[in-house]
Amino acid sequence: MAARIILIIAIGYTLLITTLSLVQLGKISVGSFNPTDKMMHAGAYFGLAFCWFFYLFIKKQEPYNFRKGFVKVSVLVVIFGILIEVLQGALTTYREPDWADIVANTIGVMIALGFFILFRNFLNHVKRQISSFL
Repeated sequence: MAARIILIIAIGYTLLITTLSLVQLGKISVGSFNPTDKMMHAGAYFGLAFCWFFYLFIKKQEPYNFRKGFVKVSVLVVIFGILIEVLQGALTTYREPDWADIVANTIGVMIALGFFILFRNFLNHVKRQISSFL
C-alpha cells in the first residue's frame, strides 16, 4: 500500500518536472529569495531522485542490494534530465538546452543519493513505522 502511494507521488512529480521543463515560465522567486536557475534544477532533481529512491526503498524487502538499485535509478534520472534538455531545444522556441542544467540536475541526484546513504538507518526506521502504520 505505501509503495503504491509513493509510486503515485513519484510519477506525479516526474510529470510535474516534465511539464514545468517544457512550458514558458517567468521569473520565479520565493519571498525575497531569488533562487538561481541552477539551484532550482539541482533542487528539482534532488526531489525527483528522492521520490524514486524512496519508492524503491519502500517497495523492496531486505536483503535487497539498494546500492545497485540506487545507482540504476540515479542513471535513469540523469538520462531523463538529458532527455528533457534535448526536448527543450527540439520542441520549444523559448527554451534552449544547457549543459550547465544537466550538471545541476546531476548534482541534485548525487545529493539525494548521498542523503539516502548517510541516513539509511533512519530511513529503515521510517520504513518500519510506515509498514506498521499501513
